Parts: sequence; structure tokens; C-alpha cells
Amino acid sequence: MSRALPILTMIAAVIALWYAAAVPMNVQEVLTRAERAGAEVSPPTAVERRDQGSWSLVLKNTGLLGESWSLDRPRLPAPHQVVAELYTSTVDEELNGRRGLVNSGSLSNRSLIYHGLVTLNATLLGFLIGTGLGVLLAIGIVHSRVMDMSVMPWAIVSQTVPIVALAPMIIVVLYSVGVQGVIPKAVISAYLSFFPVVVGMVKGLRSPDAMQMDLMHTYNADKATVLGKLRLPASVPYLFASLKIAIAASLVGAIVGELPVQKGGLGARMLAGSYYGQTAQIWAALFMAAALAALLVWAIGAAERHTLRRMGMSQ
Repeated sequence: MSRALPILTMIAAVIALWYAAAVPMNVQEVLTRAERAGAEVSPPTAVERRDQGSWSLVLKNTGLLGESWSLDRPRLPAPHQVVAELYTSTVDEELNGRRGLVNSGSLSNRSLIYHGLVTLNATLLGFLIGTGLGVLLAIGIVHSRVMDMSVMPWAIVSQTVPIVALAPMIIVVLYSVGVQGVIPKAVISAYLSFFPVVVGMVKGLRSPDAMQMDLMHTYNADKATVLGKLRLPASVPYLFASLKIAIAASLVGAIVGELPVQKGGLGARMLAGSYYGQTAQIWAALFMAAALAALLVWAIGAAERHTLRRMGMSQ
């Protein structure tokens, strides 16, 4: 209970701030609807209200703000509207929707569960590619002075390119050579996820101290033996720390990769919501992505605890 109380307090504070922020964010639409309903609004015309600040409109029309948390297309939906959208686009769609799991035998393409699985597939594939590439690059960097001097700077520079600008180019190039489907999105995910793995693994592979390396040399161990019996086991804690960052980056890459493709996924869902002014749909997809990221990080944390316990390295 002592650990849950600060968390619950923080959640309650965030929800209270959210409800408070919805009032000035939605005040223009609320006053327009009140004016159409015959209420006396200050200032009386939409043109005059457009030039005024949100808080000024709120203070001048305190008795007309009742619909701030119940608009059909609000700028900022209230928390309960996002929760309702989450329920409608997951449980209700699959149980009662014409294309839902109960009536059609397969997941509805209108369901957030369906779009979450589409994003999850690209995320996991990109994560596997990025992790494998990152580990191989780290091994090469640790054992080759040439790679250390040449590859590492380029790996750092690669992360300075905005992924929003790079993703459409990757999609277009891969589509032009006939690569479609989940692969382009996985490539973008791998692009974001390989870097933390490289950095973490290089640090981990170099973590054995001079005494441990001297001991291996006295056994006349070759590089492969030193790698397999000393460097790789020593790098495991660093690897898992990097994987937690990499899986979250991979999810971001998958969502960004879905924006230009628009063939399913949480990114496409967010984009569709922005097209039609359905902000509750955008926020629901955002919360689904956050839940997915939390689940993936938790899974890696569980694998880390199990692996380190088996290796006798848990604290």
C-alpha cells in the first residue's frame, strides 16, 4: 500500500489536470454550440472569439462550459471519453461488431486489438533484426580497431537523422524493388533499435577487467574462447538494459513506418483519427501503444531476471 499510494496520487493528479486542460482546449467549439442553441455568449461572434485567448473565453463564459467534456469531436477528449473509445474499439467491437471475433471468427479490422497485433508483428521482427545487427556490430567493434574507428561514428551519426524524414524514403525505396508488407516497417524499427544494442554491448564486451583478461591469456585462450567464456557472459546485464530501450524504440519505428503505408497498425489508426477529427480515436491508439510498450519492456525485464538468476548474477 505504501508503494501504491504515491502512484495512485500521481495518476489522480494527472487525470485532474487532464480534465482541467480540456476546458480551455475545447472552449471555442463549446461556445459555438451554445451560441447555436440560443445562449448569450461573450464575445457574441465567432470572429471575435477567435482572436481571444482560451482562458479569457473561459472566464467570460463560466456558465456555458458544461459540454467541455462531452463533445463529439473535441480538441482534447476527456479521460472518460478515451476510456469509452478504448472499450468500444476493443471489447465491444470484437464481441458485438459485425466484423468482430464472435460474429466473423476473426479479429475486426476496426479493432484496436487487430491494429495492435499488426504493429506488434513489425515491432518484434524489427527488434530481432536490430538486436542481431547490433550484437554483430558490437563484436566487430570490440575486436577490430578499424571497425571501432570507422563504424561507430557512422552508427552515432545515423541516429541524428529524423526518423520521420527517413521513414517515407525507406518505404518508397523498398516498394520500388518489390519489398512490401511488414518488411519495410521492420527495417525502420531495426534502424531505431540497433543503436542502443550496439552501445550497450560494446560497453558490456569491454567490461572484463585486466586481471580477468590476463587469466584467459595464461590459459592460452584464443579470441573465440575469450568471447564465449568471458566477454559475452559479462555483457549480459548490459545487453538486457539495452534491449529495454531497443524494444521501445522498435515500437516507435513500427508506428512511424505505418504512417506512410496506412495498411493497418496503430500508426495508421492515429493517422485516420487525425483525418476525421476523431481525437478520442488517436488517444485510444496512443494508450494502446503505451500499454504494448509496457508489456514488451516487462517481458524483457522478466527474461532478464530469469537469465541473471540462472547465471548466478542476480542481486
